[in-house]
Amino acid sequence: MIHDKSMGRRLFQIANYTFLILISLLCILPFINMLAVSFSSGAAVSAGNVTFWPVDFTTKPYEFALSGGEFFTSLWVSVKRVVLGTILNLVLMVLAAYPLSKSKQKLMGRNFYMGFFFVTMLFNGGLIPNYLVVVKMGLIDSIWSLILPGALPVFSMIILMNFIRGLPEEIEESAIIDGAGPLQILVRILLPLLKPALATVGLFSIVGHWNSWFDGIIYMNNPTNYPLQSYLQTLLQSFEQIMLKSGTDYTKLLSMMNARTGRAAQMFLGAIPILLVYPFLQKYFTKGLVLGSVKG
Repeated sequence: MIHDKSMGRRLFQIANYTFLILISLLCILPFINMLAVSFSSGAAVSAGNVTFWPVDFTTKPYEFALSGGEFFTSLWVSVKRVVLGTILNLVLMVLAAYPLSKSKQKLMGRNFYMGFFFVTMLFNGGLIPNYLVVVKMGLIDSIWSLILPGALPVFSMIILMNFIRGLPEEIEESAIIDGAGPLQILVRILLPLLKPALATVGLFSIVGHWNSWFDGIIYMNNPTNYPLQSYLQTLLQSFEQIMLKSGTDYTKLLSMMNARTGRAAQMFLGAIPILLVYPFLQKYFTKGLVLGSVKG
């Protein structure tokens, strides 16, 4: 094997690695700063002494965040939303992607269906019509109001469809010769082969459901039904009032933490589940994303 060790090649590698390291630092350093702020005292943070290491180490922001039941209640709502929403997304994406992966000769009206789905990626009814539909369906203050409006992510479905189209046609033809029907082919043959693509679009759904906050505020009249991100959003806007209503000595509490340290602790707690899930799906995510983009 011939290795290119020319000066131009070395300079390119140095510039490439330097650029990637800088991009990585831009992504990691703000997160480290937030973590350091969450473990620092309110006085140190207000004085601007905290960068990437805690000053006057304290766990009071985390104790304050976990002391009330609102955090755990909203966390449970988000967990239910992620589990139910991701399962529904995957089921509908598979059921839509499998027939659409066929040619127009095998599926009558395929181009019409693809055009219909594609239009939904470009246009939507708007906030008010969506809200009226949710109201008429009786989903206000229900977990399903957070799940059903986005039950079929079209972009992820197209990735899954392209992945299926990239599989050898001989696999399905052999199954048909053996007497397998479309449902048997999908469940017994294609689904095991779709693990990388399902992990990719599944991660999209998990992150999308977990990070979504606006629909929780719109569709939930009772704050106890807020998902975690909606609760954190309201917290960011009114943390001082929550500290005043906490029932503890406000002056003493302010000496140990302030709104910024409390918000940092809450946001870090909200990010932990995604940080735990992503490493297990990363290898499937990368493989599925690349293979799903081979064919259009």
